[in-house]
Amino acid sequence: MDFSEELFASGNIRLDAQLKFTAEIDRMTSVLRRTLLLDRSRCENDAEHSWHIAVMALLFEEYSLEKIDLHHAVEMLLVHDLIEIYAGDTFAYDTEGNKSKSERENAAAEKLFSMLPAEQGSRICSLWKEFDASVTADAKYANCLDKLQPFFHNMLTEGYTWRNAATPVTKVQVEKRMACIKEFMPQVYIWVDKSISLAVKQGWLS
Repeated sequence: MDFSEELFASGNIRLDAQLKFTAEIDRMTSVLRRTLLLDRSRCENDAEHSWHIAVMALLFEEYSLEKIDLHHAVEMLLVHDLIEIYAGDTFAYDTEGNKSKSERENAAAEKLFSMLPAEQGSRICSLWKEFDASVTADAKYANCLDKLQPFFHNMLTEGYTWRNAATPVTKVQVEKRMACIKEFMPQVYIWVDKSISLAVKQGWLS
């Protein structure tokens, strides 16, 4: 989207940059994911996904094995997919696409976060890197929710994403992807495990 510079002319260079960034991240609404909305009308976009898991963070904190800084975790969830504005969404089970994912996302992060005032760009980039590394308790929690939400949608749409993948998704692949929940939110994994078994029984997973 190309807007006239005049539209962002506040007389404050810092505010101008923040306004431009605010317009740029609206592009998230155009980044489509593989996950089907529960009404099955269309696939969700990145902005919807980020909102959904940020709200989920408010609900599931009690199941984390470690103490969570909820505010910090929500911050990560809100910004973790911003780089997909330029890098695109990479399907979790796309082996080829995931080979170049890191390179594409790092380039996207440098381009996007440099639009902001230096300290804000650095802070948001740090949140993105922390989420991606998934080492801190807050990042582990955030990553669990990032994986739980599309799994939840798959269970309520008869395995739509799994069944429509170029290569059918297997039980083993899903178990591997959901392992972080097994380790960090074991009470939630009890439901995940039962759901995987049901998905196999229904033929949604091979």
